[in-house]
Amino acid sequence: MKKCIIIILLSYKENMKFLDIDKKLKKYSEIKLSKELLKDLREDLIIKWTYNSNAIEGNTIDMYQTKVLLEDGITIGGKTMKEHLEIINHAEAIKYIEEIVSKNIFLSEYEIKNIHNLVTKGIENIDSGKYRDTQVQIGGANFTPVPPYLVKGKMEELILWYKESNLHPIEKSSILHGEFIKIHPFKDGNGRTARLLLNFELMKSGYPPIIINKEEREIYYKTLDMGSVTGNWEDFTEFIAVKADERIEYMNKFKEEEIKINNMK
Repeated sequence: MKKCIIIILLSYKENMKFLDIDKKLKKYSEIKLSKELLKDLREDLIIKWTYNSNAIEGNTIDMYQTKVLLEDGITIGGKTMKEHLEIINHAEAIKYIEEIVSKNIFLSEYEIKNIHNLVTKGIENIDSGKYRDTQVQIGGANFTPVPPYLVKGKMEELILWYKESNLHPIEKSSILHGEFIKIHPFKDGNGRTARLLLNFELMKSGYPPIIINKEEREIYYKTLDMGSVTGNWEDFTEFIAVKADERIEYMNKFKEEEIKINNMK
C-alpha cells in the first residue's frame, strides 16, 4: 500500500512571505558579479557553512581554525582527529552538492548515501553511507526515530514524496530536512547531512545556500523538534524562510554595489 507524508499547509501569511522572498531573489537576477568576487564569496561560504554546521553538533574547532585547516592544511593542536575529519569532510561534501546541482542530478537514496559517506568518511564506528541497524535516541528530543527495520521503507517514502511534491522550494527543503531528521537513517552525521540536503534543494531551485549559525542552535532544534512531534513544519519552515531571506539580502548588497560601480564607469 502506498504511504504518504502528511503535510500541514502553511498559512496565507507564510505564503506571502515566500512571494516577498522571491521578489528579492529576482530583483537583481540579471546582475552578474565578477569571477574574483564570486570566488571569494564561495570560499567564505564554505568556511562559515562548514564551521557552523559542525559547531552545532559540538565540534570545538573555531571559525579561524576552520579557515586555516581548509585553506592551508594546518592541523589544530589539541583537537581530535575526528574533529579535523568532520571539517575536511564537510567542505568536500559541499563541493559534491555543488557538482550534483550543476549536473542537474535528481535526489535519490543513492545520492543521500553518497553525501553521508563524504560527511563521515574515515570516522570510526559510523558505517559511512549505510543505513543504521541499531535503535538510536536523540539527546533532548521529544520524539524517537523509527526502529532500524523501518528506516529503508521510510526513506523510500520520503524520496517518493520528494519526487511528487510541488511545494515552494523553501517549504519543500524545510520538510525534506525535517522528515530526514525524524527518520534519522544513519548512526551519526544526520544533522550535517540534513543541512546539506536542505541547501541542495534551495540551490537546485536557484536560491543561495543558507547558513544556520551556531548561535541559532536553540531555535533550530526547538522548531525541528516541534515539527518532528506534531507533523506541522510551519515554525521550522518560517525559521528557514528567515534564513533564506537574510542570505538573499546579503547577496543583493553585493549586486547593488556592482550596479554603483558600473554606473560610475
